[in-house]
Amino acid sequence: MINPGIKLLLFIIDWGKSKIVSKVFEQENVQFYFFSKGKGTATSEILDVLGIGSSDKAVILSVEQDFMVPVLLRGVREKLGAHSAGAGIAFTIPLSAINQPLFTMLKERLVPDGTAGNKTEKNEKEEKNMEIKNDLIISIINKGYSDEFMTVAKEAGARGGTVLNARGLTSNKPVKFFGVSIQDEKEIIIILTSREQRTPIMEALSKAYGMASHADGIIFSLPVDGVMSLNVE
Repeated sequence: MINPGIKLLLFIIDWGKSKIVSKVFEQENVQFYFFSKGKGTATSEILDVLGIGSSDKAVILSVEQDFMVPVLLRGVREKLGAHSAGAGIAFTIPLSAINQPLFTMLKERLVPDGTAGNKTEKNEKEEKNMEIKNDLIISIINKGYSDEFMTVAKEAGARGGTVLNARGLTSNKPVKFFGVSIQDEKEIIIILTSREQRTPIMEALSKAYGMASHADGIIFSLPVDGVMSLNVE
């Protein structure tokens, strides 16, 4: 496995504005990305401005080299223009490793200094010294519990989240992993939060909707190294 300075880039954007992201990706020759439809759970005016309020959302995921992240973010914000109010939010998650075929595909994109996206010694030092201030809490629960799940999350300090419908898949008959049925209909709930709020939110959710509950919840978090509102200032 290779650690080539590549980020997981996620957009959570109003469904009606999601084509703007697609257009920017096509213009910048993004080689692959994934769309999923979700629903925001926040209700406050502040969260509506951030673009994570209670409406249909597109969750767009791409894997890109470091140097392309600001290019894509800037392109989306410029394309949104006057339509940016309440559009959404974007953030990045550092990847620890990818497989060789994916690395080979991504490095074909030329970068200004000709390094094909390889990390420099300076970049590696900057990453080591970078302070992680945000986390993405990912919860996988049985379908039908997301409303009460988010009520507990907000009481513990969460400002909102996005819900995706999913289904667990296995190679044959239904199985259990750590006591959780894999093939049941599931809801994936993603919550972007500050590092300070991560622990109390996760503890509250695990207590109320963990694997010992009817929700059969699996809850974990990932470090987020960059967050940006898509609103044009």
